[in-house]
Amino acid sequence: MEIMPKAGMTGQWETTVEEGLLAAQVGSGEVRVLATPMMIMGMERAAMEAVRPCLPEGMTSVGTRVDISHMAPTPCGMKVRFEAKLTAVSANGRGLTFSVAAYDEVGTIGEGTHERVVVDREKFQSRAQTRATQG
Repeated sequence: MEIMPKAGMTGQWETTVEEGLLAAQVGSGEVRVLATPMMIMGMERAAMEAVRPCLPEGMTSVGTRVDISHMAPTPCGMKVRFEAKLTAVSANGRGLTFSVAAYDEVGTIGEGTHERVVVDREKFQSRAQTRATQG
């Protein structure tokens, strides 16, 4: 029995801030704190995890939009938890809107909204490869 994404589904992902996640390492800044792009990646991962179990074989979700505030710095070595809650599903069941947040060991470090679209994995990858030959 196929289950479709439904508002209220939640996902979570946790990690420890390591060198490769720092702004100074990824090029998004000059300080040794969790980089904003890496925080957004964690939020996207939590959203992906929220709906992954209910997607049919061969389907996945891809990020299409983020509106995020990064409100506090997190140093190397600190644990970070990312949470996503599915707040809306489009009429065709493909468009997904999430409320997302990130927390370190002290408190909230980021929050916002994130949108994803459900796609056929192989067709999507094929489309990307076709673009490579057009450039």
